[in-house]
Amino acid sequence: MQDSLQREKPMSEEIAVVYGAAGFLGSHVANTLSRQGYHVRHFDLRPSPYAGPDDEVIAGDVMDTDAVMAAARGASAIYNFAAVADIDEAHDKPLRTAEVNILGNLHILEAARQVGARRFVFASSIYVFSTSGSFYRVSKQASEDFVQTYYKRYGLEYTILRYGSLYGRRADEHNGIYRMLREALEKGTITYRGSPDAMREYIHVEDAARMSVQALEPEFANRHLVLTGHEKLQIKDVMRMINEILGGELELRFEEADHLSHYGMTPYTFQPTLGRKVVMNEYVDLGQGLLDCLDELHNSLHGDGDTAGDGK
Repeated sequence: MQDSLQREKPMSEEIAVVYGAAGFLGSHVANTLSRQGYHVRHFDLRPSPYAGPDDEVIAGDVMDTDAVMAAARGASAIYNFAAVADIDEAHDKPLRTAEVNILGNLHILEAARQVGARRFVFASSIYVFSTSGSFYRVSKQASEDFVQTYYKRYGLEYTILRYGSLYGRRADEHNGIYRMLREALEKGTITYRGSPDAMREYIHVEDAARMSVQALEPEFANRHLVLTGHEKLQIKDVMRMINEILGGELELRFEEADHLSHYGMTPYTFQPTLGRKVVMNEYVDLGQGLLDCLDELHNSLHGDGDTAGDGK
C-alpha cells in the first residue's frame, strides 16, 4: 500500500538492526525496512521466521552485551522491540520486566552509541501517560528517560514511538484482538476481562510498521510520536463487530479483571514529555483488518500459518 508517509529508499544500502525482530510488531517493522531498501538484521531469542532471503538473522539475548554489540556493528538505524510486552505478565514478573525492558534496552542503547548509529528508535507505549500498566508502564517510563538522557549526554539521536492497541497478522495470545478472534472461532464465545465500556484506539500492525519506518525521517529526530488508530471504540462495540462478521451467534461475556493494570476510558492520566500523534491518510479499516486476522487464524487452525517474510 502506498501512502503519504512512505519513506523513499536510501540512496545507498544502509543497515538497520531490529532487536525483537521475531515478535509481532518487530517482524513487521523489519519487513517494512527491507522493502524500503535497508539491509536488515533480525535479532531475537529465536531466529525470525519472517526474515527475507537477503536479511541477516541472529539468535541472541539482549542480556548478552557482546551479542548485542556484534549485531549493531555498521548500523545506521537501530530499533528496540525486545521486551516483556504483555502487561499481565509484567505485573507478575517485576524483576524479569526490569531486566529485559530496562537493562536490555540500556545494552542496546550503549551499542548504538558505540557504533555511531544515526538514530535509535525505542518502542514505548501509550501506557507511559497513565497510572495503569503496572511494572510494564514503569519499565517503559524508565527506558524513555534513559533514551533521552543518552541524547543529552552523548548526542545519540532518538525517536520514541508510543504505540496504542495493535492488531493484525502474526499476533499471539498476548494480543487482545487475537484472543477474541481465536475464542470466537474455537468456542463460539468472546470473553473480555474488564469493563465493556473500556475505550481503545486500534491500529493495524502494518500501518504501525510503515509509520515506524517513516519515523527515521530527519523531522522526527528527538521526538516522541504517538501511533494509535483513527477512532476510539468501546470494547463491547468491537466484540459486536466480530459477532456480526461471524454470523451473529456468538455469546459475549464480560468478567471482572483481577487487577487494575489496564486503563479504562483513557491512558492520559498525566503528561510526561509530550508526544506528537501521527496518523496516515491511507490505513487499514478495522473491519477489513479483522477479516484478514480471521483468515490467518482459520488457516493456522487448519495447519497453514503465515511463516513467509511477506510483510502480511
